[in-house]
Amino acid sequence: MKKLFVYKLSSIWLSEVLTFVTVCAHITNDGPPIVPKVMIVSMWAAESETWHHNFPRSPWGNLTAQPIGIPGLSVLYPQIFCTESGDVCQIVVGEGEINAAASMMALVLSPRFVLTQTYFLIAGIAGVNPHHGTLGSIALAQYSVQVALQYEIDIRSLPDDFSTGYISFGNSKPHEYPTITYGTEVFEVNAQLRDAAAMLARKAVLRDDLELQPYREQYEADEEFEKAAQPPGIIKCDSTTSDVYYSGKHLGDTFEETTRIWTNDSGVYCMTAQEDSASLEVLVRGAVQELVDFSRVIILRAGSNFDRGPPSGDDLEHLASADPRGLFIALENTYLAGIEIISGILSDWDCTYEKGIPHDNYIGDIFGSLGGHPDFGLGSLTDGEPVPPIESRTRGDHLQLGDREMERRRTFGRQAPTKLLNKP
Repeated sequence: MKKLFVYKLSSIWLSEVLTFVTVCAHITNDGPPIVPKVMIVSMWAAESETWHHNFPRSPWGNLTAQPIGIPGLSVLYPQIFCTESGDVCQIVVGEGEINAAASMMALVLSPRFVLTQTYFLIAGIAGVNPHHGTLGSIALAQYSVQVALQYEIDIRSLPDDFSTGYISFGNSKPHEYPTITYGTEVFEVNAQLRDAAAMLARKAVLRDDLELQPYREQYEADEEFEKAAQPPGIIKCDSTTSDVYYSGKHLGDTFEETTRIWTNDSGVYCMTAQEDSASLEVLVRGAVQELVDFSRVIILRAGSNFDRGPPSGDDLEHLASADPRGLFIALENTYLAGIEIISGILSDWDCTYEKGIPHDNYIGDIFGSLGGHPDFGLGSLTDGEPVPPIESRTRGDHLQLGDREMERRRTFGRQAPTKLLNKP
């Protein structure tokens, strides 16, 4: 989630970013398909520009050498950029869940790219939970949780024994596992790849800004926030997705608990985002069609602001007046950690990364679409088997899975949805 202070960025700087995009004289649309080894997934202009500005310092070429326009991308970011070799490319999907999903689907379905061996580095800024990190910290996630996919009642109407107005689908009180699922509640990625990426990222010397330290130290009043006052580092913890830009202790605590419950006590909420689960849903669907390899997904988020104010602070004041220097070091550290991951993948391609990193954990969505049995959720809809590509399915397969999900709702869900879905 991006803080309100981003609008205070220099209009000259933003103009330069937009000019850079529009002056690319040659948009490559012809020729053989590009086969990237790494696809950087950025969400907005500032995240994109940190790569464009810094990438020439790397040994991997010019990231803007090949601007490629494909149908279906955001009107704000209508090209994908690739190096001369095509080994590294970057898409800017746009902010929010809908933009991210639409742009990612355009990429996955485009005949201009072959993505079956591509590593997707989803890399952006985020709000950081002071329980686990600080401004400029880099988190690499195993889970992405769509925490706001719930019922909600106004806090002014809460019963006395409710701590939040968020109630998971199919339930009547907070902090219970959803009994009605849409399929996007939780995604799990390759834990062994996440660990390898964290090891590579730790080679980076992260940037810090000492002028932020007095602000960080305000969090020391709560001993639980000890890590908020420390310098930025590489941490392994998880990402949430919500189009709601939330701030404050009560919402942070609510979604921390949501993450814990929905991942069966495995997930650790530390970064807030608006796009990750949307991008991951597209990649799951692409993997079903054998267009991408979901075991090659890396989720990286850099803390640009805290998800709540310091213990003595005010939620509204914190939301409206965060220090923009947190944004600047988060953007730079996104590149510094990210380029180490990219360099590690490219340098060790032949021996390690071309064949992929084997995983010991479940990967995929809450339905078990890619096969295996989720260690969260209500169990596989397919009895552990992967959903076959559309061309391999028998007639009516899609109806069978839909019927299974409706039956599961009748089994687990509340009385009202049961009546709505009841069949003779």
